[in-house]
Amino acid sequence: MSASLTCHSLSFAWPDGAVVFDGLDIAFGPGRTGLVGVNGSGKSTLLKLLAGDLVPADGSVKAVGEIGHLPQNITLDTALRVDEALGIAERRAALHAIEAGDAAEEHFEAVGDDWDVEERALVTLGELGLGHIGLDRTVGELSGGESVLLRLAALLLRRPGILLLDEPTNNLDLYARRRLCQAVASYPGILVMVSHDRELLDLADQIAELHSGEVTWYGGNYSAYEEALAVEQKAAERTVRAAEADVRKQQRELADAQLKLARRKRYGQKMWDSKREPKIVMGARKRAAQESAGKHRAVHQERLAEARERLDEAVEAVRDDDEIRIELPYTAVPPGLQVLTLEDLRTAYQARVDGVLDLRGPERIALVGRNGAGKTTLLRTIAGELQPLAGTVTAHVPLRFLPQRLDVLDDDLSVAENVARFAPGATHNRVRARLARFLFRGARADQKAATLSGGERFRAALAALMLAEPAPRLLLLDEPTNNLDMASVRQLTTALESYEGALIVASHDLRFLESVGITRWLLMEEGGLTETTPEALAGPV
Repeated sequence: MSASLTCHSLSFAWPDGAVVFDGLDIAFGPGRTGLVGVNGSGKSTLLKLLAGDLVPADGSVKAVGEIGHLPQNITLDTALRVDEALGIAERRAALHAIEAGDAAEEHFEAVGDDWDVEERALVTLGELGLGHIGLDRTVGELSGGESVLLRLAALLLRRPGILLLDEPTNNLDLYARRRLCQAVASYPGILVMVSHDRELLDLADQIAELHSGEVTWYGGNYSAYEEALAVEQKAAERTVRAAEADVRKQQRELADAQLKLARRKRYGQKMWDSKREPKIVMGARKRAAQESAGKHRAVHQERLAEARERLDEAVEAVRDDDEIRIELPYTAVPPGLQVLTLEDLRTAYQARVDGVLDLRGPERIALVGRNGAGKTTLLRTIAGELQPLAGTVTAHVPLRFLPQRLDVLDDDLSVAENVARFAPGATHNRVRARLARFLFRGARADQKAATLSGGERFRAALAALMLAEPAPRLLLLDEPTNNLDMASVRQLTTALESYEGALIVASHDLRFLESVGITRWLLMEEGGLTETTPEALAGPV
């Protein structure tokens, strides 16, 4: 029987009463589904409900076939051997015992029909780029990215009919991402993936967009979804313009009707005052006129109310795709100006720069390489957070560093107060006016940093650095797109378009790097830096 996965009338709320789903119906068929939506829309919650890790308040989840779930935050016991993490240790031990001549019945029961389990495990590890780790090493010897791929290998070895992946490329370097994409592309069952990784989402057969507790389906991959969305939005904007014109028309007609009624009333009063007709006739005429006027006014008021309702519906259909649009003239770096010099640099954890590396003018440098190669260490050394073991770092312009942890914010302060810390000379009104360009308007600027969502926190940290005084003319970003939804990635991209200074960004996301106008690519390999190209990085693993 082929696998299937359906939800019927699914409802779920958090203990504080916040409703995530109320009567959700959804069915996943064969193929790859990209589950998208803004941060906080309930994507991870839905995967946990599908996997049985959360229990719905009402409704049901029905799965035909085994479910494999790769959660966003993976914790593996560092003392486990690789074969234990893969779930094959017992069968492997039994196989080795049988091969050594021990014909005990329990060994055959442990193996069952899975005589090639060790070979399958090694093949699966190899396909994910983990062939070098072997089955006897411990999890503690692996990097964070290797641990994610190991957990995926354990799922694939079980051959589940349904696979649920939650942000699987987080913490993966460029090479590991490519391996994961290959595994996704070849998966034969039902696959549902939550991701902000465009390359991965472009492998989807269909996109399910989660918004306000409901799902809308789009055929094709993420690029096709964006095209369909753009067409929808243009149609929605035309509808808004037509609805606005209708409201203005109804307002004019109501005003004209009220003017005519006022004239009739004045004429009737004049006739009453002149007593040209019998009182009983004039009274009847006045009552009839009042009734007619009331009906006439009610008709126009009803039409206006209906027009306003249509306008409200049309406005709701238009996405709130606010983009960060700012002017940062003081960040500008003229061509040729020396921005940064690294000379014979040796950092902690063995990262190094041989000879002299100069950054001049508004260059945009991508720092790429495997996890653990030393990219973060180099950025922290340039930012002055770590002292070099040898050599020199000379920044010729003001710089700011945005780390992966986003710990530049004080959780006890509001967004506005955090920005004011970095720009002590700016007035209160100036801080709030500039924050509005980062989409923190009105009361949103008064939110405590501790209460912000992941995307909001990133935007607030970016605002604090880019609006700092003196203006940063060199910006260092460390894996800025990790844990950002697609809308937040677009907002980051537009913010960097406004930034006129030099940029060094460490990232594994080639699509993002290309979108921000990288002018120079540096590969960190075995601790050293070499020039490279995006074409070379996109080549075979």
